[in-house]
Amino acid sequence: MSRLNPWSRGKDAKPRSPWTRGRVLAALAVLTAGLLAFHSAVPNTAVRLGSLLEAFLPWLGLAVPVLLGLALLRRSALAVVALLLPAAVWAGLFGGLLLGEGRTPYDFRVVQHNVSDENADPAGTAAALVDSAPDLIALEELTPVALPAYERALEPAYPFHAVRGTVGLWSAHPLSDVRTVDIKPKGIGDGWSRGLRSTVRTPRGDLAVYVAHLPSVRIGPRGFGSDRRDESAHLLGEALGAEKLDTVVLLGDLNSTLDDRGLAPVTSRLTSAEQGFSFSWPAGFPVSRIDHVMARSATVTDVWTLTATGSDHLPVAAGIDWEPER
Repeated sequence: MSRLNPWSRGKDAKPRSPWTRGRVLAALAVLTAGLLAFHSAVPNTAVRLGSLLEAFLPWLGLAVPVLLGLALLRRSALAVVALLLPAAVWAGLFGGLLLGEGRTPYDFRVVQHNVSDENADPAGTAAALVDSAPDLIALEELTPVALPAYERALEPAYPFHAVRGTVGLWSAHPLSDVRTVDIKPKGIGDGWSRGLRSTVRTPRGDLAVYVAHLPSVRIGPRGFGSDRRDESAHLLGEALGAEKLDTVVLLGDLNSTLDDRGLAPVTSRLTSAEQGFSFSWPAGFPVSRIDHVMARSATVTDVWTLTATGSDHLPVAAGIDWEPER
């Protein structure tokens, strides 16, 4: 007599219901919803897993179509219904960003661009930015060799400019009270300068404009290396908090998305547009917007990317609505 396999289902066993199949898939759907809704609860100790998750948070939504395909293959009604939860959470968090870009009226336009210190065509990059006709242009990763080319190309349309270290601001309106903003983390040698502040005298009044380039982050054996970036964000947040002018605009490469808790010292003081993902990095296949335009006592109405230049970042343009007269 052959022995029965205790794990096999007998011939007379009833097939599992669509409401009992796919329990693992349903559990993964609930886990995805939990990570989306409560990402701030993911610990940021040791490997900084929380910041890593938040840096690519919108992409977690890709789990929904993947799990849906598996649920359909399994013919699991349970999993399909469970997937409504992460789909709803994702829509609540990011659905507004799917709205069209550049449709809201604004008072002036700005452009933010990390031009890359390896850019082989600074003049062409500058010309492309001028074509978008902004009022302000902020650049990062300026090198001593490339700076003269940017100055020559931008000066005719933007006669007012200021450069501090590797960041610069070009303006169609007069600048005053230009100063370096110290956002250098501990342990970085002298000569590292990536922040500036200037008063821009517009026809609508004065506004404080900050240009900043926070330190890069790295993913390695020790996890998400964002310590220096976070320290620099803290210093930038302190400078923004001490700013005396009411209206403030920040243009910069912050090296993460605005969901990343490491940028909380900045994001708690300024706001950005609520429309458009406008991924800016890497230029060849953008998966994240780490280049930002933010404001206080003004509204960033829309953010959109411009045509690729010789940089590994895409330029980011934004409309600014000056609230006091609205």
